[in-house]
Amino acid sequence: MTIKKILVVDDSPTERHVLKALLTSHGYEVITAESGEEGIAKTKSELPDLVLMDVVMPGLNGYQATRTLTRDPATRNIPVIVCTTKGQETDKIWGLRQGAQDYLVKPINGPELLAKIAAL
Repeated sequence: MTIKKILVVDDSPTERHVLKALLTSHGYEVITAESGEEGIAKTKSELPDLVLMDVVMPGLNGYQATRTLTRDPATRNIPVIVCTTKGQETDKIWGLRQGAQDYLVKPINGPELLAKIAAL
């Protein structure tokens, strides 16, 4: 699967900016969302090739949003990579159980993220 369009879901303007700068500099089209609810809506309307999902957000958290996306027939084939500050092994296991393809702990290592995207 060739990844071209990536949706970054994060409530932090700084994180959205850093990830967008990294990804666009490597040729990806990037769209952003500030919340779990907006992330679900944009995934359904934009149909990105990949979703990068933060966990700790007001309202719907990233685990809930990931579960919603991976269980919806319209979006379940879009991979989700969780990108979060929650670095405990139990957090990672829970994220993967919600349907995430992979799990990265912030601060995000740019080369590692790009390698994971390329491997999809």
